[in-house]
Amino acid sequence: MTLSKEQILRLIKDRELCISPLLEESQIGDLTIDFRLGTDFLVTIHGSNPFIDASLNNDDKFPIKSSFQETRRKFGETFLFHPNQTVLASSLEYIKLPKNVYAELSMRSSYLRLGLTVSAIVQPGYCGCISIELTNVNKVPLNLTVGAAMLQARLFSVTKDSNYFFKKRKYMCQVRPVISAVAVDGDFRNLHKIWKKNNHITS
Repeated sequence: MTLSKEQILRLIKDRELCISPLLEESQIGDLTIDFRLGTDFLVTIHGSNPFIDASLNNDDKFPIKSSFQETRRKFGETFLFHPNQTVLASSLEYIKLPKNVYAELSMRSSYLRLGLTVSAIVQPGYCGCISIELTNVNKVPLNLTVGAAMLQARLFSVTKDSNYFFKKRKYMCQVRPVISAVAVDGDFRNLHKIWKKNNHITS
């Protein structure tokens, strides 16, 4: 069930839902909450690595973190976002979701029309700034304003006995953008063992 404005405001009043800072009451709409672009970014760069290595087969010769560069902008400054570039960002707001509520994140229509895309689910019980993986699918750069209300989230209730929030998570309670932690996935280790066996690698 999608939560209405009245339900969202009740959760905030009862301190079950935390959103800070909430700069304008108008950020809470009839069915959505607007979130602002934060000040920290991780930007993909063309360095010496031939690729971003989403595997364990190269002995960490090309670590994922070496393909990203940290940068920061002040509130109200702009950030130039190039075509086909992937940028990791965070919401300005810190959020704490109830244990029986999850959020679906999407781009506001005004920014979709500029060729900017994002899609994410925020699990029940999550606390931290919302991770934003942005892609510019336009053919020209976009000059974005830090602090602009670019994103919107719909909140959905789940059953009380949901166990989503009991699971260990890789990106819990982050306040700045975090690079992909794909290398810690269990299936990666298993696939690496199979690859070593198939290639007769014993070390």
